[in-house]
Amino acid sequence: MTNLPQTFHAQGERNQALLTAAHYMRDRVESHVLPISINLGSEATLSNDTLAAMGALEKRAAATALASLASLAKINELDHLGGGLELIPALLMSMLICDGETKHYTIEHGHTAIGYYSLLAVLGYLGEDHVIEEFRRSIDIPGHVSWVPGGTQLNSGRLGIIVPVAVGQALGLKARHGDEGHVYCHCGDAGWMSGQALNGFIGAAQHGAPITFIMNRNGIQLSDTCKNIMDIDPRTLIGAAGIEILEIPSLHETDKLYAAYREAESLAKRGKSSLIFPVGYTGTSLSEFGDRYGVSIELAEFAGKNNVTLDTKVWVPGSLMSFRDVFSMFENVFFVNGLPGGAAHHDGHMKGRDLAAVLGNPLLKLTDAESSALATLKKQPADVRVTVGRPAPGSSNLVLSKAALDAVELPAAGSVTSPRNGSRIGYGAVAKAFPEQFFTVSCDLDPSTRLDLAKTFIDDNHKFEMGITEQVSSLMVNGMAMSSLDPQLVVFSTFAAFFEGIAREGFELWRYQRNLNGVNEGLNVTMHLSHVGACTGRDHFSGWSLDWISLAIGYLPYLHRFYTPADARSAFVAIKDLAAHYGAHIVGIPRDNVPVLDKQDGSGPLWDQYSAWEPMTEYRSSGAKKAILAVGCTASLGGEAFEALKADGVDVDVHVVNGLPIQADDLAGLATRYPEGIVTIEDGLIGTPEAGLRGFAGLLATTVSGTPLSHVGIADPRIAPSHGFAETWDHFGITTAALVAAVKGLSN
Repeated sequence: MTNLPQTFHAQGERNQALLTAAHYMRDRVESHVLPISINLGSEATLSNDTLAAMGALEKRAAATALASLASLAKINELDHLGGGLELIPALLMSMLICDGETKHYTIEHGHTAIGYYSLLAVLGYLGEDHVIEEFRRSIDIPGHVSWVPGGTQLNSGRLGIIVPVAVGQALGLKARHGDEGHVYCHCGDAGWMSGQALNGFIGAAQHGAPITFIMNRNGIQLSDTCKNIMDIDPRTLIGAAGIEILEIPSLHETDKLYAAYREAESLAKRGKSSLIFPVGYTGTSLSEFGDRYGVSIELAEFAGKNNVTLDTKVWVPGSLMSFRDVFSMFENVFFVNGLPGGAAHHDGHMKGRDLAAVLGNPLLKLTDAESSALATLKKQPADVRVTVGRPAPGSSNLVLSKAALDAVELPAAGSVTSPRNGSRIGYGAVAKAFPEQFFTVSCDLDPSTRLDLAKTFIDDNHKFEMGITEQVSSLMVNGMAMSSLDPQLVVFSTFAAFFEGIAREGFELWRYQRNLNGVNEGLNVTMHLSHVGACTGRDHFSGWSLDWISLAIGYLPYLHRFYTPADARSAFVAIKDLAAHYGAHIVGIPRDNVPVLDKQDGSGPLWDQYSAWEPMTEYRSSGAKKAILAVGCTASLGGEAFEALKADGVDVDVHVVNGLPIQADDLAGLATRYPEGIVTIEDGLIGTPEAGLRGFAGLLATTVSGTPLSHVGIADPRIAPSHGFAETWDHFGITTAALVAAVKGLSN
């Protein structure tokens, strides 16, 4: 036995201490915020008072961000200050437009987090002192965009990932709220080029997602200019994908930005996705640039130090990195124009800088109108806004009624059929009962993965075909899950082999999707892995998923349950169960035909449509001191081994492993019940002598002690025949004879 239980318990105590000390990590947070919002439908232009208030809030947020980085500098740390400052103006507009119900905002380039947190602070959702002193030093205010009161649910990770996730969220909002649904996704000019983002743009255009992308086109990638790294105009590819491009001079001109938002809203209602793209100013002189932003004196000083004349013609980006941090802003403009004195500020900081001097620059000074507007806002009664976390995994979701179950017909015991047929009936029953809460994203494989029946019961705005784009599809369903906290079933199905490779990003997203209570967890999504293991017909390696069990175990901390159905009936039970419970689920379904299991006394099938799901089901029992634990569809071999061993006078019990988690105490208790040993069998990789055990075999070996263990599975996947699954199983030693030998060998 390992010390894992003690290690896990100790970590749990540290986790609880961290959450207890947190300010905002709760299931529900009530915030008292400034009473300011924008209604795109009723306000053709923004009033002077609103413009003034927004100007004040922008400057206050920028000052908060700078103060936070000055605080970080005291411990010799830095952050992506440049992008954080740049994000503030456009993000503020999105925040004031979005209501958190029909309209949502999110951020693709999560390294802009300090701008996000600073805006939430000046609006009243977060304490300014918390942002200043705890950014990148607490669970409350981490270094990337994460969910906090008033914020976005979509916690950011790798660049580009959030684009398709936001598209899924927008499609979910459209299904629920019609043309009132809208998502505003702030993005940068680096992440748009990733494959996930590009396919996300295609998905948005193909399905008419009500989403608007607002790009911080500053001309800088991460450490160098776009010109030197990726000299491609985003409009060329994004526009070709079908996204409407809305060009404006600058994100920093609030009236023009607002007009673009209005146009984007109109497009969204007509089924058109859009990109607000700030083209900047080409061929303008440095002196004109200084005049436009009221920093002529400071610019003359900076240019003079670098021997650059003020009549030099430059391109001024339409989104200025380090906006309002004047000299850093100059360095960025000079950098993208190849001028002396230029420097990138992706990793901006306040090391060695005088905060008071930086805060004293003209772009951070409030005008009289701005001061007055802000003071007026603060005198008004605060708006009360409540942010509620996602339901706990395992909460009630879509529960099939007895009448719905009565109408179900499942394959008879002893018949031979694919477990896929059971899952097909299951999804069909759920979709028929809950058509408004059932969503699917498909990759042109539904007849094979058996989502076809369910799709006949739901409207077009609940089912989305994406072709062979497994990675982006797995991300889109995560976004759909975030379009509502209400019960729903969102399913993405494709071949398990694709999940082990390109579609794995859908699982990876769960590692950093924080709930409001501070817990990173999987979303209310079902990832349907079809054609698991060696049971994939005669396609040889091209279709195999031999590591599917280890794959799912790797994400088990983020799951509610992982299902490994043994036959068509248990597949139905699995689908019924996952639909009934809120949370992230993985289900692995074999392709080929296997027997529908029966009870030991021959009185009927082992499961029916009313059966409750359980991690393990006793299949054959003789009161033995040895046992076979068969994962999924290998259970039929366990039944055959039971009969063969019985004929030889050897008693053994057989249990079907229906999925995980199995409580550690239940697994450990098997050692007491079966002191003469346990054999596991699974259709997947169980490791090599050099690498050790993996899969279910590895899980059992880690958990169970004091009893002999033996394992049947695939140890070397490199060479195999191209035959049916029976011949393939025989080649890999997944056979009745191997089970019999393993059980007999336990006593040696």
